[in-house]
Amino acid sequence: MKTGLFADIHANREALEACLRHAEANQVDDHIFLGDLVGYGADPSWVIDTVMQYHARGAGVILGNHDAAVLSKPELTMVEDARQAIDWTRPRLTDDNMKFLSGLPLSIEKKDRLFVHSSAFKPADWSYVADVHSARKCFGATFSRFIYCGHLHQPLLYHQGSTGKVVQFTPVAGVDIPLGMYRRWLAVIGAVGQPRDSNPAACYAVHDSGKNILTYYRVGYDVTAAARKVRESGLPVWLGDRLERGV
Repeated sequence: MKTGLFADIHANREALEACLRHAEANQVDDHIFLGDLVGYGADPSWVIDTVMQYHARGAGVILGNHDAAVLSKPELTMVEDARQAIDWTRPRLTDDNMKFLSGLPLSIEKKDRLFVHSSAFKPADWSYVADVHSARKCFGATFSRFIYCGHLHQPLLYHQGSTGKVVQFTPVAGVDIPLGMYRRWLAVIGAVGQPRDSNPAACYAVHDSGKNILTYYRVGYDVTAAARKVRESGLPVWLGDRLERGV
């Protein structure tokens, strides 16, 4: 069974289309969307409609902090550009879009796997898993062997052995990572729609449970078109610039 993991799409149609095509060519069987379908990008309704179609076929979908903000109001901790993007997004969503977002869970558990947008220890607080300390707290909050999250917009991977020591490393795109059976794993999936690791290519990952491997992928897409749509839509211009820079 191959599970495609997609995080932080952020209303980027071009990036999502490219990742879904890549996943189809990779013969992915299942799809999990790890939150933040909207925010920043110019195609929020299209993205939600597309994810809804996958959800109808059994895909798992998690609530992200930008999705939650659209349903209520932006968090005060959000930067100004993010708050402006949320205010721009809300009137462009259909009633069906809003109903779908309102029904999304903060996390999903499937056998020995936990899927969440931010952290496993406080999903509703939107904490970042960005270091060994936060990863250790995630391992301590669940018995799941595999934890998958987004929110950080950068790909990272942690493992914990029998001694409890947590080790962090940065995965290399396209390289299969054997998921050793005597370790627990926490994978932070880089962003589909707004990468922030100085690489503008979209990022997603695939967990092959049959071979027990995890592979991160970087997928090129028409970044120029996506950035132009952002600039022409009335969203903060800088949001288009950062797509092209990958920061």
